[in-house]
Amino acid sequence: MSRRFSRRRTNSSVAAPHNSNGDEVFTDASSQHGGSSIASNARQASRVGRAASSSAGLSSSFSLPSRSYIHQVGHGIQEPAQYSSTGVREQTAVLSSSFLSESELSNQFSPDSKGAVSSSGNSRKPDPIPERSEPVSPSGSGGDAPTSSELTAAFRNQPSAESEQDTMTGPEGLRAQQSPSPRIPEVVISDENGCLEDETTPLLPRERLSSYRKPQHDNEPDLEEQSQHKVGTWNRVGHQYPSIRVARTRLGSVVSNPKQWDFRSIGRKVVYEPVCMIPAVFLGLLLNLLDALSYGIILFPLGEEVFKDMGPDGVSMFYVSCIVSQLVYSTGSIFQGGVGSEMIEVVPFFHKMTYMIMSQMGTGNPDALRATVITSYAMSSIITGIVFFGLGAAKLGTLVNFFPHSILTGCIGGVGIFLFITGIEVSARLDGNLEFTAEVFRKLFSADTVALWIPPLVLAILLLIIKHFYDRPWLVPAYYIGITAIFYIVTTAVPSISMDNLRSAGWVFEAPAAGVPFYNFYSYYKFSLVDWKAIWMTIPSQLALTFFGILHVPINVPNLAMVVQEDNVSINRELIMHGISNTLSGCVGSIQNYLVFVNSVLFMNTGANSRLAGYMLAAATFGLWVAGPIVIGYVPVMVVGTLIYMLGIDLAQEALVATYGRLHRLEYLTIVTIAVIMGVYDFVVGIAIGIGLACLVYVVQTSRKTVIRAEFSGTVAESTVRRHPRQRNYLRKVGRQIRIVKLGSYLFFGSIVKVEKRVRAMVDAETFSANPIRYLILDFTHVTGIDFSAAEAFGRMNRILHRRQVKMTMAGVNLESEVGRSLAMVGLFVEDEDETAAPAPKLYEDLNGALEACENDLLMVLTGKEKLGVTTGDASPPIPISNDTPQDTLSRFNSLVGSPRGRLLDQAANSAITETAPETAPKWKNLKQPLPLLLQAFGDLTAENESFWFRAVPYFTKRHFTKGQLLYARGDRPDGFYLLQSGILRAEYYLEQGNYHESIVAGTTCGELPFFSETERTSSVVAEQESVAWLLTPEGWGELQRKEGEVARELLKVGMKLAAERMEAVTCYVLITAS
Repeated sequence: MSRRFSRRRTNSSVAAPHNSNGDEVFTDASSQHGGSSIASNARQASRVGRAASSSAGLSSSFSLPSRSYIHQVGHGIQEPAQYSSTGVREQTAVLSSSFLSESELSNQFSPDSKGAVSSSGNSRKPDPIPERSEPVSPSGSGGDAPTSSELTAAFRNQPSAESEQDTMTGPEGLRAQQSPSPRIPEVVISDENGCLEDETTPLLPRERLSSYRKPQHDNEPDLEEQSQHKVGTWNRVGHQYPSIRVARTRLGSVVSNPKQWDFRSIGRKVVYEPVCMIPAVFLGLLLNLLDALSYGIILFPLGEEVFKDMGPDGVSMFYVSCIVSQLVYSTGSIFQGGVGSEMIEVVPFFHKMTYMIMSQMGTGNPDALRATVITSYAMSSIITGIVFFGLGAAKLGTLVNFFPHSILTGCIGGVGIFLFITGIEVSARLDGNLEFTAEVFRKLFSADTVALWIPPLVLAILLLIIKHFYDRPWLVPAYYIGITAIFYIVTTAVPSISMDNLRSAGWVFEAPAAGVPFYNFYSYYKFSLVDWKAIWMTIPSQLALTFFGILHVPINVPNLAMVVQEDNVSINRELIMHGISNTLSGCVGSIQNYLVFVNSVLFMNTGANSRLAGYMLAAATFGLWVAGPIVIGYVPVMVVGTLIYMLGIDLAQEALVATYGRLHRLEYLTIVTIAVIMGVYDFVVGIAIGIGLACLVYVVQTSRKTVIRAEFSGTVAESTVRRHPRQRNYLRKVGRQIRIVKLGSYLFFGSIVKVEKRVRAMVDAETFSANPIRYLILDFTHVTGIDFSAAEAFGRMNRILHRRQVKMTMAGVNLESEVGRSLAMVGLFVEDEDETAAPAPKLYEDLNGALEACENDLLMVLTGKEKLGVTTGDASPPIPISNDTPQDTLSRFNSLVGSPRGRLLDQAANSAITETAPETAPKWKNLKQPLPLLLQAFGDLTAENESFWFRAVPYFTKRHFTKGQLLYARGDRPDGFYLLQSGILRAEYYLEQGNYHESIVAGTTCGELPFFSETERTSSVVAEQESVAWLLTPEGWGELQRKEGEVARELLKVGMKLAAERMEAVTCYVLITAS
């Protein structure tokens, strides 16, 4: 072995600086006011979550071990992180109440006991739900028929009997539905109890009901619950064959009853069908012969002296592998006419293993060398079969789909290059391998050698050109038969040319020695001479060959199923069949095999799509094996060389030419690199480098795809809290100081780069000056996972934001999920004792909670300015400022004006107070409720004054609700229109499309759309705190329409405007959460 071939074949805690732009740390304006109990209560409520989530700080000497993914090793013992949402809802209620009680209308909202109706005595209790009979089942059984049809119910928008039985009323039922969860998805798709449509299903769908529904027909068994026949182990892997006992019983009944025999059917099965399959079997046999002559004959490196006479033995091993695979696939594969054959890709791996063994053992003992080499071949087939069978039995067939297809394509290109080089070696009859040396090139381009390897190359190129323009199934066999016939016609026509001269000149293969049997390769199995140490050295190559073989099944099987239109294919079943075939082949001393795509398509397209045809092909191949050694001595080298050239060029063209321009440049570079290294240097090294390049390409391509799903400002993305018009007006002006970034997919070291780059761009000097932000909310709802590098990057982003006094908030993080644990384990939620360090990010269960908390912080400024009376404009009522107002509060406002973000808050607060302040407030400020509440709730929705709305006051009734009390449930008939004076309500919407909730605070309305449209309630509302509301009942509404028609019409317009606002808010929220 030359040195060139040996070289080609063998290898085996920085403190955050202060803000540089002079922007002070944001605190609520009212926090400086000594006499403000309301603002202090709001601050106290907002601090509950932060105090609950604080944990022991880290020492200044803390350092994370480098290159360690065990996050907690450097953090010591940590208290579990907690959500910051605790107290946010209370803060919302305090802010809304303080706005109504502490503004310029403070004297108008004093408690009034007149007309109040205590809810303790008149609280609504759910009435018993009357039982209704079930509708008639499709089978005709069941109870009485419903009083109205499905069509009538659909038009009348009435719930069916099932929905009324399943409607949950009462505080207990509602709270059961409102069980807290760490994360509520935006869209929840529920199955309709698994009911399948049939011919009796109504054409019009049932109206949308709650997802909490029982089956419509309890007496009908589910399809999955129907009795099924028990299957054995064989059938569980995908085979629907009768058991041996059943087959024996059937055979016995047929044999014992000759009178029942159908001789016409027997003749058709025994004579006619086999005769019809003879042409297809001949084609399959011819394909096996051509394959044996192309790469079966080069199974051993014929250029080495020890193996130069083992060409016929390689062909015999090829036939044995074909016979075993054909019997197995014809018996168990879903493809009844599938053709099994040796893997062409095993040849370069076998040569690699042979040279590794030669380097260990040398050539001094040829018998031991042959025994070790052929044993390693059979051993690799057994290992491949065991892996195949294990993957199929464990139902891991889809696992092989995770291997990049570029690796397989590169390996195919490498095999093509190897076959092309091998074609030169075989055709030129070189001693050894093709080396890029002067001596080899002189021999290769000598006159007698050129005549040997150039004509096969020209014939192979000519065949590929013909196939490109005229491709037929019979073309390749006919082409090689024609070459053989022409070769012998020419040589026979020249009397001076004999077979001995042709063999000595390298035109025909040497004839096997006389008396050599067709099973001669079994004589090489001498286990006493095997060098097991040398075989152990080949294990990496055997595993690489196994890995390469695994990639064929998930590609060949689906493609073959698509071509032959087989819809019941199972990858696991075919893996088991490949495992059995390869294991049996190794046990009988042969090599790897697989289901060949091209041969199977040709075989079945010629009418051999049956198991009988497969058995006949196996029998014919056995006959060819018996006659094999004699045939080899008459095969022209030109034919074999043309076959090898054609296969090599075809595979290289498929991998390197057909993919050019169709793949990404990095993927194509991976394919070329694998092909060149495998074809010229080493197959195992090529696969290893290919896997590494595939991983690198994946990282690069994935990193280019941004994980930022969407980005919004607080002006667009609002919480679902129903706030007072003045608060909504203020938040729309200052909402751009809230920035929401929605993340998605898996966050790792490559994809997190763009997120950090975007965060840095937000606080860039120029960008921040034009659009300053105060809160950054990162939404993790759609994040599936996060690695260590990405988790640490969020700590770095938090420090960057802190330098600009921007608070980072995380929403949609489930602390029990992989994402939550990864973020917690890097110490992201641990508060540092150093006051100059960045505070830990706040954590919320969902985006809505984070938006609500940020909006509450911004509303602190509005509340504080209303308390201090710092407003501008002629429309604002003068409110005297007490002399005991702390001077630091005024200086605080003065400093806010000098800050870009603070100046925006100040201007927005002044504008909100000025624009929404009623001009005639002094005329009705001393009036009793609910007139002030009506004027504030409807202030920007109507042009009517207090005199007009005073006519509606007698029709409202005051109600008190205790904490947790249910106002109404979904599906109820509307009992009234609510105006909330104090407290906070929670409306829950349970729909089949998903769940949704909103908070209703003081100064807003509730239940207007179902009330005015006289439809059923679409949500369930419960009091989250002690609440006071004014209720317009249906009786009062009817009386108002009769007596005050003008007021009723205006109230109806206001109600529709309120409903339109809510629909806009809900639509906006749904679109944002789903983005």
